This record gives sequence, C-alpha cells and structure tokens, in this order.
Amino acid sequence: MSGRPGDLLVPDYGRDTLADVLPGAAASLGVTVQRGDLPADPLGLTEALGGARRVLVLLVDGLGADLVAAHADLAPTLAALTSPAGVLSAPCPSTTPVSLTTLGTGLPPGSHGVLGFVTEVPGEGRLVNHTHWTDDPDPGAWQSRPTVFQQAIAAGVPATVVAPHSFARSGLTAAAYRGAHYAAAFSPGDLVALALQSLAAAPRTLVYGYHAELDLTGHVRGVGSDSWRNQLSVVDRMVEQLVAGLPADGALLVTADHGMIDVGPDTRLDVDTHPDLLDGVRLLAGEPRARYVHAEPGAEADVLARWQGVLGDRAWVMGREEAVQSGVFGPVGAGLDARIGDVVALARGDWVMTATRQEPIPSILAAYHGSLTATELAIPLLMARGGALG
Repeated sequence: MSGRPGDLLVPDYGRDTLADVLPGAAASLGVTVQRGDLPADPLGLTEALGGARRVLVLLVDGLGADLVAAHADLAPTLAALTSPAGVLSAPCPSTTPVSLTTLGTGLPPGSHGVLGFVTEVPGEGRLVNHTHWTDDPDPGAWQSRPTVFQQAIAAGVPATVVAPHSFARSGLTAAAYRGAHYAAAFSPGDLVALALQSLAAAPRTLVYGYHAELDLTGHVRGVGSDSWRNQLSVVDRMVEQLVAGLPADGALLVTADHGMIDVGPDTRLDVDTHPDLLDGVRLLAGEPRARYVHAEPGAEADVLARWQGVLGDRAWVMGREEAVQSGVFGPVGAGLDARIGDVVALARGDWVMTATRQEPIPSILAAYHGSLTATELAIPLLMARGGALG
C-alpha cells in the first residue's frame, strides 16, 4: 500500500514526542538546549516542574500509555501521578534504539541517524544491530549530534545515567547518553538506590534512569500474560520507592519508549517463505513490524512493487523517497537517508513480517512494536514533585 493509511500516525516532532522530554527537563534546570529549529521546552516542563532543582527522568521500556491505562489496578502509584503534558508519541520506528537516541539527543531520528533496530552501514553491505553494537561503526561518527547530557554538563549541571550494567560500554549508550556519568545498576532495587543517590549528590542535577525488564517480559510472554502483569507491579513498586525518596526540591518524570501489541499465529507473514519478496533483495533490515528492504542495484522499483503486491493492506509499503517525505522520521540529514531501506514496510493492525530463517529468535516472540499504530506510539509522561514544590 502506498499513501499513508489512516490507522498509522506521524509523530509530531517538536510538539509532543519523546524527543521533547529531556530538553524540557534540562531547560527546567536552567540549561539552554540547542535543538536546531525545534523549541527547547514545547511541553512546558519548566513551569510544570515548578522550580525543581533535581530532576529524575525514568524511562520504562515498553510502558505504553494504553497499557498503563488498561492496568491501573496493577499500578496504583503510576495511576496516581499527574501528567504535565498528556500522552506523548514515540518516534518512528517505535523501537528502543531509535527511542533512546531520540530521548538522549532531543532530536528526531532523521537528525540523529539511529534510524532502526537494524540498519545497513551504507557502502559496506553489512548490517548494524543497535542493541548489540559496541564500537563498529564508531558511535561518535555514527551519531555525531551532541546529547542533552553534554549540554547540561557544559552548563554546569551534573548529569547521570542509571541503567543496566551490561549496557555500560555499548555503542548505543555512547550514542544516546554521551557525556553523562554512567552508574551501572544490577536490579530494580539498585536502580532506585543509585537514582536517589545521584539526585542527592549535587544541589542541581539531571538524572536519567532506564528499566528494561517490562519490555523483555512482554516480548517473550506477551502483554496479556500474567508474567507481564506481575512485572508491571514490580515497576509500580519501583516508582513508589522513587516517589517516596524524592528530595524536597526534586521531581520525577516517568515515560517510555514505545507501546506493544500481542501478535497471534494468524497475522505473521514469513518473508523467508515468500521467494518473490526476496527476489532482488540484497539485505533485509529493520524488524518484524518496521522493515527496511535494500534492493540490488536497478531492482528497486521491482522490489517495491512486489512488496506492495504481496503485503497489500497488511502494511504501508513505500519507497525511501516517499518515506522521507512523509515526515515520519522528521527532517533527514544529509547522507543519513542511505540507512533507510530502498523499500520501507510499516505494519498495520497486528501483522508482523517475520524472517524465520534469517531472524529465528525475533520471529517467535509473543508481542512486538516498531510501527505507527496508536498503541505503539502512545507513551505516558507522568510526574511527581518533592514536598517543597507543592
């Protein structure tokens, strides 16, 4: 299908997206954040945080706004928090590496260049998986834009990232969190303790925490599972502890990187069992709900036609130029468009485009995200303020 279908949405970068959270939090601390043509604080967080001197931003991977609303009974602490700016939008694709870099830089994906879960390294005929990335390609060259953390530190505001110890030396950490002190956490309880210690360490500070297990549980067991619901209760308890431990002049913002949907057996199209979908294809990138297809030279139009014909209304299928012009990535910087496939396929409904031979593990998950449905894009922004802030 060419032409955006009405059930897929375009993130409104610079107004109400994940890209706007960290710049607003930094601006509330007096940091002048540079975001090109985008405003520094479109969410009005400077006013909402009401003079907070210590700000903690907690991102819970996979905590979509629709999921929070559907399970308020399991997450009473989250349900009781206020929302300073309503429901926000994840970027495109709605996937963790893209979202974390979008949050850390305050920029849309087209500006920072981390444009998918797996993308081609242009001119080298190979793929980079941004969750397994270390130092090749070089993170400073692959994502060269300054982070909000770097800008905060330059303004004299200490910045700390509290995230899993296993991610401390990853390429994604370097790309998204460059400049911040990295405090390695080993458990949810450790994350809480380190985040509160970091808030107390300076009279004015920006702290960011990342929690991964809710997303992992959803992928493996499904967001309709008892396992996922139990994990949500763990997240709520963690937030309860953070709220209880906030310094009097501190504030907490809770957000997410994307939502998630369960996928059953009847809405899985296996690319590896459709030879016509692989005819003329040199690299298959992206992920099951957001595919980038790189064609052999000269085969771009034929590959696009075949993908559109086979997928039909299961996905929004378009060429690279149409995808860039649609605005789903925000403005795309010079040379970065080559990281996007010659063909882009964004799933509709609960369809996934698996590849059981090329990607055996991602093809058997219970729940997915990556596309532009309302549930995948909708993320919360929730707030708690210390006692001195009223």
